[in-house]
Amino acid sequence: MATTAQSVADVCAQAKRASRHLARLDTATKNAALGRVAAALEQRADEILYANARDVEAGEETGLDAGLLDRLELTEARLAGIASDVRSIAALPDPVGETIGGHRLENGLDVRRVRVPLGVVAVVYEARPNVTVDCSALCLKSGNAIVLRGSSIAAHSNSVLADVVSSAALSAGVPEGAISIVSGGDRDELRQIATQDGVVDLVIPRGGEGLKAALKEHATVPVIYAAGGNAHVFVDSSADLDDAVRIAVNAKVQRPSTCNAAETLLVHADIAGEFLPPVLRALRESRVELRVDARARSLAGELDGSVRDATEADWATEYHALILAVKVVDSVGEAIEHVNRFGSGHSEAIVTGSVDSARAFTTDVDAAAVYVNASTRFTDGGVFGMGAEIGNSTQKLHARGPIGLRELTTYKFVVEGSGQVRE
Repeated sequence: MATTAQSVADVCAQAKRASRHLARLDTATKNAALGRVAAALEQRADEILYANARDVEAGEETGLDAGLLDRLELTEARLAGIASDVRSIAALPDPVGETIGGHRLENGLDVRRVRVPLGVVAVVYEARPNVTVDCSALCLKSGNAIVLRGSSIAAHSNSVLADVVSSAALSAGVPEGAISIVSGGDRDELRQIATQDGVVDLVIPRGGEGLKAALKEHATVPVIYAAGGNAHVFVDSSADLDDAVRIAVNAKVQRPSTCNAAETLLVHADIAGEFLPPVLRALRESRVELRVDARARSLAGELDGSVRDATEADWATEYHALILAVKVVDSVGEAIEHVNRFGSGHSEAIVTGSVDSARAFTTDVDAAAVYVNASTRFTDGGVFGMGAEIGNSTQKLHARGPIGLRELTTYKFVVEGSGQVRE
C-alpha cells in the first residue's frame, strides 16, 4: 500500500500506472478481490475497532461535536454492514465494457459508445472511516485506481482500513498502487492531489464547506462535489397525517448526522392546526429541539414553552443534530419556493394525497432526489441498489445523486469499419 512515505506525486503516479492494468482486469478477478476484502474486514475486526476506538476517544477529548462523532464511530454492526456492502458491490454487473448505445452509418461504419474507467480517482474526506472501504471497493469494481486522503480525525481507522483493503486486493491479483492512502496530516497534500493534471482524473471531496472551498481555490483537475444536505419534508393539505408524522420523525431522527436527514419541516396551513400538535409532540419525545416560525408557535399548544423562535439563518442550516426548523406555508408553490431558495439540492420530500401536488413538487423542486410519501433518509447508494456510494452529488454534469459504479466510468466511441475513408 502506498502512503506518504512517498511524495504525493509519486503515490499518484503509481496509481496512474496501476489504473492502466486495472482497466484491463477481468470481472472475475475484481470480484474475487472484493470477496477477499470483505473477508479481511471480518477477520481483522478487532484490530479495526481498536484503531477506531482510539480516534473516537481522541475526538471526545478534543470536543468533537456529536454529529461528527457519530460519523466517525465504527461498531461491530456497522463494520459488518461495510463488509456486506463490499459483497453487494461484487455481485453487481461490471460496468466496464458495457455498450451504452450504437448505430450503423450509411457508409457501413458501426459506431458504439462503450463504458471505460475514469482512471485515477482521488477521494478526500473527513471523519467517515467507512468511506475508505466503500470508495475503494467501488473504484476497484469500476476499474479505477484510488488515492485516499482522509483527515487526522480518523487517522488510525483509515490507516488500518486502507491496509486491510489494499493487502486483500493485492493478494487476489490487483496491481500494487491501485489503492493508496496519504496521511491527511497536511493541508498541502490536498493542494498537491488537486493539481495532478494528467495523472489524477477526478477528485471527489466528502466533507464540510472548508474542504470544498480549499479545493475550489486550488483544483486544476475535475472535481465532483459530494454535497452536504439541507433537506426538507413538506406536508401538503391532502396528506395522510399518520404517514406524515412517521415520515417527518424518521427523516429527522433515524440518523440525524447524515446529509439526507431532514433539517426543515414545512406544513400546509390548511392542516397545520391538526397536524402540528402530534408531530411536534412526537419530535420532542425523540429529543428534537424545535425552531419554529410564528404560525407554528401559535399552534404548538402545550409545547409552546419548549420551542424556540426560528431565525432566517435556521432555514439555511444543516444541523447534523437533533434540531429541526418548522414553518407553516400557504401553498405547494410556497413550499417549492422555500425549498429551492434554502435547500442544497440533495433530498426533498412531499407527503401528499394529491397527484397534482406530487407532480408539481417533483417537477419544480431542483434536487438530486425528490420523494413522494417517503422519508428523505433513503438517498444512499447502498439503499438504491448500487452496493454503496462514493458520495452524493448535487451537480448536474456527469453525475447527480449517489455516485456508484456507472458514475465512476466515462465512455469512448468505438468505431468499426471495413476500409472506409472519408472523401
